Amino acid sequence: QVQLTESGGGSVQAGGSLRLSCAASEFSSRTTCMAWFRQGPGKEREGVASITRYTGMTFYADSVKGRFTVSRDSGKFTVYLEMISLKPEDTAMYYCAAGRTCGASIPRTDFNYWGQGTQVTVSS
Repeated sequence: QVQLTESGGGSVQAGGSLRLSCAASEFSSRTTCMAWFRQGPGKEREGVASITRYTGMTFYADSVKGRFTVSRDSGKFTVYLEMISLKPEDTAMYYCAAGRTCGASIPRTDFNYWGQGTQVTVSS
């Protein structure tokens, strides 16, 4: 099965930046989408960005568009989330996920593999 491991979280001040990484141990041929989700305290888990494994097509939630950039390496087994202009409302546990398809929406139910998460804390 696919194993996903996130790294790169930490604590920053508002306006700062972080780069998260997600390393996948392996993919099945049907696992063509990787995504980032986040869950803040007392909030629902939401999809913030996704990228297709082979073409690099990206999708973003409106809340992060223009500030976050998702990318993948040439081997397509590592996905990154570059975050700039961070706001306190970005504070959350960030999870990497993998699934069969990407789309304009990033619903939790489309993803069947999950990492354990990495914490991002943004202070005012």
